[in-house]
Amino acid sequence: MTPSHQPLVAFTGLEKRAAAGLAAIFSTRMLGLFMVLPVFALYAHDLDGATPLLVGLAIGAYGLTQALFQIPLGLLSDRIGRKPVIYGGLVLFAIGSVVAALADGIELVILGRVLQGSGAIAAATIALTADLTRDAVRTRAMAAIGISVALSFAAALVIGPPLARWLGISGIFWLTAFLAIAGMLVLAYVVPEPERSSVHREAQPVLDQFAGVLGNPTLLRLDLGIFLLHLTMVSMFVVLPLSIESAGLAPVDHWLLYLPVVLLAIVVMVPFIIMAERGGKVKAVLLGAVTAMCASMVGFYLFHQSIWVVGFLLLVMFTVFNLMEAILPSLVSKAARAGARGTAMGVFSSSQFVGAFLGGLLGGLAHQSFGADAVYLVGAATSLVWIGLAATMVMPANLTAHVLSLGDRPDKEGLGLEARLLAIPGVEDVVVALDEGVAYLKVDSGRLDWATLQTFSARA
Repeated sequence: MTPSHQPLVAFTGLEKRAAAGLAAIFSTRMLGLFMVLPVFALYAHDLDGATPLLVGLAIGAYGLTQALFQIPLGLLSDRIGRKPVIYGGLVLFAIGSVVAALADGIELVILGRVLQGSGAIAAATIALTADLTRDAVRTRAMAAIGISVALSFAAALVIGPPLARWLGISGIFWLTAFLAIAGMLVLAYVVPEPERSSVHREAQPVLDQFAGVLGNPTLLRLDLGIFLLHLTMVSMFVVLPLSIESAGLAPVDHWLLYLPVVLLAIVVMVPFIIMAERGGKVKAVLLGAVTAMCASMVGFYLFHQSIWVVGFLLLVMFTVFNLMEAILPSLVSKAARAGARGTAMGVFSSSQFVGAFLGGLLGGLAHQSFGADAVYLVGAATSLVWIGLAATMVMPANLTAHVLSLGDRPDKEGLGLEARLLAIPGVEDVVVALDEGVAYLKVDSGRLDWATLQTFSARA
């Protein structure tokens, strides 16, 4: 029987080292950014000049510079190499952490957070992952990095409160600086040197693709979705620690709430992912999740005096957050044209960080102007906007990205290759990149004539 799908290829030892090392660098950096989320609002009053607005700005400030620099630094890594850019980003991250650790006023903490965000290594890290992995295993290597970031967020919520009690906010920033240095050591001694660096359209942004990505209405709605998700989450953390404390749980014990909620949210999320991906109910799950987020924000506004209600509402929020962090990137991959996933994900990721910045800013402004409870109404309002976007969004076709290795072929052999690949049953979109020695395809796995497609491969 002819196989209808690509066989699973095992990682080499070098690829395992690369994936593990880069996941460690990426996740520990994000851990450093996230650890202040569950505690900063509780301890910021010790800083000179602290106001609710400036506290919110300090929480979200990293997002602005992260959004501004991640794509340019990714493009710079094409010119000067991946590792120099990653080293530079980790140095900036460490400097920002030290500035925040030494700060006795809120303004210097904000500056430190801005510097932390300017060390934006996401695009360069993904590009290095692509350089160090083969086409057949690259998606799984990227997934490992994504999972590590999700775990770092969960870990930050659990370990942040006790660390803040033992070390103080400045101690958390010192720890963050140490994590940046540890990341440099991992980069030097664990992550291999790539034989060569090249542009990988499925993994990193390409300048000439931005117009097409920004002109795609489905991708724009998904970008707005991740923007609103992170705006809501970060704005919530401007006051959530205060709500938990007022509900009767001491700051050092907040982890006792976060730990079971985070673990339960992962379990609760799974059936909804199965329903969306295998049951073909992506839009229903998306709309249901955003509606649940809106309802939970209203619930926080009305009932945050009870620790049990706060725990339940947090379970809803973290389930929605985890679910959207899984579903939205999948939809971006499906909606992007063949060979444009890297650019689409670059814009998507930048939208996420802009949302984090505005979440801190708007949350702080609402807290200062109207009181802590008003921040939850900001989240409810953004959720309503997202419901409207999701309800009118056309779901992308359920196509799978596939990279076909072509090897070194003369340009004349590439003439007409796109048309011949499109003639294969199940191949819906093709971009031939002879400079990379590959063809990027979007395929319908249920109809794909795998045997015929393989005759075009350099490995055939």
